[in-house]
Amino acid sequence: MLVSEILAIKGKVLYTIAPNKSLAEAVEIMTEQDVGSLVVFSHGHMVGMLTFREVLRAVHKGGAEWGRMTIEQAMLSGPIAASPNMEMDELRRLMVEHRQRYLPVMDDTTLLGVVSFHDVAKAVLEEQSFENRMLKNYIRNWPQEPGDEA
Repeated sequence: MLVSEILAIKGKVLYTIAPNKSLAEAVEIMTEQDVGSLVVFSHGHMVGMLTFREVLRAVHKGGAEWGRMTIEQAMLSGPIAASPNMEMDELRRLMVEHRQRYLPVMDDTTLLGVVSFHDVAKAVLEEQSFENRMLKNYIRNWPQEPGDEA
């Protein structure tokens, strides 16, 4: 399965934020939209990712003033990105090696979406379920050879 197929299953809704916005604004968006990440854009280019992990680090670092910190102060700069034609196994390896639960999917400089570890797990389950149904159907319809009794 390709990353582009995972995006097709998930949908391509994107949530972005500018690096000069406050962390409090980001938390509000993430909470209202029920998402675990925001892609940080500046002047039409992706410059980072903000996930709940970076938010928690900022809360720890900023104490009571965490909400006033800017996205730029908390974000993961230059995140690893996936390509749409990447195989799912390669995507999983990349996510694990770089400890990124959310990966932007880029086609050159165009952001196509974000895949999460949850999206990958869901795609694996759907793929296994499909293969399981196909195997059961194949076994059920196994051709009988001459001389075999039903």
